[in-house]
Amino acid sequence: LMVSVGSTNFDIRSFRLNDEASLNVYHGEFAQRMTETFERDLQSSTPYSYLMWKNRPWSERLSETVLLPIKSQL
Repeated sequence: LMVSVGSTNFDIRSFRLNDEASLNVYHGEFAQRMTETFERDLQSSTPYSYLMWKNRPWSERLSETVLLPIKSQL
């Protein structure tokens, strides 16, 4: 099993400008511990659906529109 742990985001800014790091670990016991941690985090997370996004408040939509010109910097 393999686990990848790190700060890398899959966007142009992260790959070209930011200093990002990831560590790939090939170790069964470590992978199991990370899977358990992920499952615990998943239990305490809040689901967010496309329908919820589509019906988000107008204030969020306005913020998104205002911030659109600097989206790549965020």
